[in-house]
Amino acid sequence: MGLSQAQKKAMRSIGHHLDPVVTVAENGLTENVIAELERALADHELIKIKIALSERETRQQLIDTIVQQTQAEVVQTIGKMALFYRRNPNANPKLSNVARANEHHGRH
Repeated sequence: MGLSQAQKKAMRSIGHHLDPVVTVAENGLTENVIAELERALADHELIKIKIALSERETRQQLIDTIVQQTQAEVVQTIGKMALFYRRNPNANPKLSNVARANEHHGRH
């Protein structure tokens, strides 16, 4: 898969304005959290997650697990926020954060 630096830069720009769709805290990645991540990635392609854990190593392990379980790609992590992308060729353009941003900027 692998996003180019230009793609990542564009997605960071889109992601800057997004609110986190999921907050992962002490309970970690429960089945419900994974299901919500799957739904959000399918609908929106680009999502922001808040990882409310104080230890940096623990946050990184959680991010690695999310990548393994969802096949998403990490676009950016800043502090306790992480931006993930997973392309969905059948995404609804009205829901996809990527499609909406491209439409908003007049790029097709």
